[in-house]
Amino acid sequence: MDAPPADRRIPLRAGAALLAALALVLTGCSSSGGGSADAGRTVVPTLDAEDDNPQPAENVKDGGEFRPPLQQWITQWNPYQVDGTYGDAVEIMGYVEAKIFRSDAKGVFHPVPEYLISARVTSTAPQTVTYKLNPKAHWSDGKPIGYQDFKAVWQASNGKDPAYNPADSSGYEQISSVEQGADPTEVKVVFAEPYADWQNLFNPLLPASGLATPDAFNQSWVEKIPVWGGPFKPGVLDKTAQTITLVPNPDWWGPKPKLDRITYRVLATPAITQAFLNNEVDFASAGTAAAYGQLKEAKDGVIRTGTPWDEVHISFGGNGPLAEQPVRQALGRALDRAALIKIANQGVPVQFKPLGNHLFMTNQTGYQDNSGSWATFDPAAAKQLLEQAGWRDGGNGVRTKGGVPLDLHYVVSDGSAQTQLDLAAAVQAMLQQIGVKLTVDKVASKEYFTKYINQGRFDLASWRNTGSFPLSKGVANFRAPQGDNVFGNFSKLSTPEIDTLLRKAAGTIDPVEAAKLYNQADAKIWELGHTVELYQRPSIVAVRKGLANYGAGSLADTDITKVGWQK
Repeated sequence: MDAPPADRRIPLRAGAALLAALALVLTGCSSSGGGSADAGRTVVPTLDAEDDNPQPAENVKDGGEFRPPLQQWITQWNPYQVDGTYGDAVEIMGYVEAKIFRSDAKGVFHPVPEYLISARVTSTAPQTVTYKLNPKAHWSDGKPIGYQDFKAVWQASNGKDPAYNPADSSGYEQISSVEQGADPTEVKVVFAEPYADWQNLFNPLLPASGLATPDAFNQSWVEKIPVWGGPFKPGVLDKTAQTITLVPNPDWWGPKPKLDRITYRVLATPAITQAFLNNEVDFASAGTAAAYGQLKEAKDGVIRTGTPWDEVHISFGGNGPLAEQPVRQALGRALDRAALIKIANQGVPVQFKPLGNHLFMTNQTGYQDNSGSWATFDPAAAKQLLEQAGWRDGGNGVRTKGGVPLDLHYVVSDGSAQTQLDLAAAVQAMLQQIGVKLTVDKVASKEYFTKYINQGRFDLASWRNTGSFPLSKGVANFRAPQGDNVFGNFSKLSTPEIDTLLRKAAGTIDPVEAAKLYNQADAKIWELGHTVELYQRPSIVAVRKGLANYGAGSLADTDITKVGWQK
């Protein structure tokens, strides 16, 4: 909820969505606050940190309620469906469904023992992955978790049947078969083409009963979670009250969760800070000057920071004048990124790092700045690009071509923090200097993604992409649409060369060679004029004192069973 209106997604990995709109930090029992060993309230954040107050189980109380905020009501709960990638929803589904892998702070994947006894590559010609399932693992309808669930995810997500609307077919389209192994607890997945990030697939795993037909895949998870298989289960989804509760799954075969209730409440972005101060929610983002200024001294609160995969950008649409690549390139040259970052960074004691890559964060191995001249502030060069594209000075400060003015619209949520509105106003002033009229349109926060971003109804817009780790999870944001399915590429801008490079990178096992290919693709994405990256966004959050095993992290996933209140 900081500079951008929300994060769009935590792509499916061993833990994200498309982080939540609020980084979805789980904070423990709302009535607690004593007995905390957390740091003082005025902790000064540092970059590249991870702070989740790690505590052994014996130091965490049994019971307690956690009250996180949500930025919007969740309609589509299927994280494999194109409309189901909203960050909070994907995070929650990792708590109520079969999260088969978790990554640690270094981004290394580990099988979750409640679901997997082992998972490994058992052949390289062709690449074959053998999963050995925990025989205790089962769904809420009593069915054991088995190969049919893996097969249903693959068939719905591989892009071969247009009746399914998958969020991302990366990895699944490389699979040639999913079959039972030596017994019902063994699954064999064979790849027609190598796929490096295989541990990212089937995670969280969903039951075949909810995926087996296009209607089930697209519709049976709307406004409900019909079957579950995680440590928590859905309680009450109250659309009228705009609250969602999770409670421990009584049939869970693993360690009992510490919390006995998680209650989510939908709040407009500006209201979340005050709700935290009023002890109405237990977590709030502190990534803007206004929020940090109020939250750093909050009673029973503590500031925590980390560096997750989290970026803020400005995306360009692909319609009207922006269908012309030189126009998009001109906009990139007209934006003073340093000035925009300064607006977002104002009053926050962590320096936001400029980001020169669409796929790597600055603290990831393989990162390099590929922005070149495409994001170098040069209004004169921007004007020249527009002139060459036939956009002439109209005499009133607005360029025209064929009698059509260069009139664009920047879409923002009406629930945006003031920082985001200030950023939009600055962009408006910068583009005016090169003869572009830019109107800032406020739209209803609950419709921002569903009716505007997801539908490509914008010329300019800013949001966050979070959790795009491993690297293959960023592919959906830049791949070519297939029919009506745009995956995560809402501007619909792409090229065959970018597609080929991204596909080849995802299939390259050697991480050094894969990084080279990803960086080649990234350079082409900059040249395309698809998105202007602004900065890597550190996680700066306020949590209620005493929260254990959750806070501001990096690449690590949360074990929700360990989250609770410190004794």
